[in-house]
Amino acid sequence: MPNITRMRFYLTFIAALASYLTVCARPKPAVLYHNAFEAQKEYPELITAGTGAKLTTGGLQLTSPGLVRLNKYYSLARRVIRYKIQLGAGTKAVFQSDQGDFKAFIDMSRKQISIATNPVKQVDASFLTPQHEYLIEVHRDYQVSKLWVKDLNSGKSAEIIVTMDGTGGCGKGAEGPGFFAGLQHDYYCFGLTEGSGMLVKQITVSSKDSKVKLLIYGDSITEPEGYYPTGDFSRSWTQLVIARLKGQAVSSGRGGCTIHEVRTRIANELPYLKTKYVMVTIGTNGGNTEENLSELVDYILSQGAVPILNNIPANESGTQIGVNAVIEKVRQKYRLHGCHFDKATSIDKDGRTVDKNTMYFEDYDWGKIYHHPNKLGAQRMYQQTLIDVPEIYR
Repeated sequence: MPNITRMRFYLTFIAALASYLTVCARPKPAVLYHNAFEAQKEYPELITAGTGAKLTTGGLQLTSPGLVRLNKYYSLARRVIRYKIQLGAGTKAVFQSDQGDFKAFIDMSRKQISIATNPVKQVDASFLTPQHEYLIEVHRDYQVSKLWVKDLNSGKSAEIIVTMDGTGGCGKGAEGPGFFAGLQHDYYCFGLTEGSGMLVKQITVSSKDSKVKLLIYGDSITEPEGYYPTGDFSRSWTQLVIARLKGQAVSSGRGGCTIHEVRTRIANELPYLKTKYVMVTIGTNGGNTEENLSELVDYILSQGAVPILNNIPANESGTQIGVNAVIEKVRQKYRLHGCHFDKATSIDKDGRTVDKNTMYFEDYDWGKIYHHPNKLGAQRMYQQTLIDVPEIYR
């Protein structure tokens, strides 16, 4: 083989090997839910009341406006739901969260796809043809959401990508106008807003990761993507922890939730992901009891993972003091580690009086609160993890 030919061969081989290794290194998805719908079978996880939906030999047929709910509660920040469907002429289909804070549409009449932001983000999709089979994907990757539509008959596709931009604080504390794109909270819903022809053949919900070193659970404190300005998001505490880890990690935060919601969704997520540590920061919105926390810890242990039970940060009302006393009692009971986020966000690190410099100022008509860690608070919380749970970084 001539030298030049040999060199080209080696370069081609090296490029192919590098491409293969890159693909292998990408996080692999884990299927959280999958069903192909058939007549004569029951699917109790689908809530169809009032939608006119019925099972046929081809799948789940929707004949009137309304929403079907997949009664599986998810909050993983990196996930995708995939539908295989057919749509009739004059049909406008919606894919949304049950809270309605995220809505994506496929409009057969106008031949458009859109996401209900303000202003609405929409893209022309002239290839949309009644009765063709479509693959619909709705992605969430922290602050980024994507709607992707592919015509399986023609191979043509279209997509829309939107990015949540938080305001930081609220009212006088707001750092900017923000951009609301929704965060696909809680339960997936789908249905018709116009027309009468929607056939859903199958649904698959996947995590974008299958093996992680750390899962991070909590409420809005663990969901900074809802309020952090996009330019600062990498400086939120969850992202600082994830960036420092040797290995993959993902968060599952939900603003406004309690330990009851964490317990529900962890059962829908944790068993499908291989993980070593499960970190929980919950209690700001109430609901913590020794019994509830013990049940949560027992469940995490039953899944072969190591629980990390954190203290909740300080706040303007000082409610973290009693909550953290219960958390500490459960930690001692199970001999667990946890991060003292109350110390990281309090004056003189006493865990009692909130250091307002570490929190966004939220100025509402009904009151002024300091609940959500800003960049300084996030940095201190991250530094507290280095002190209290250094094992997660090894």
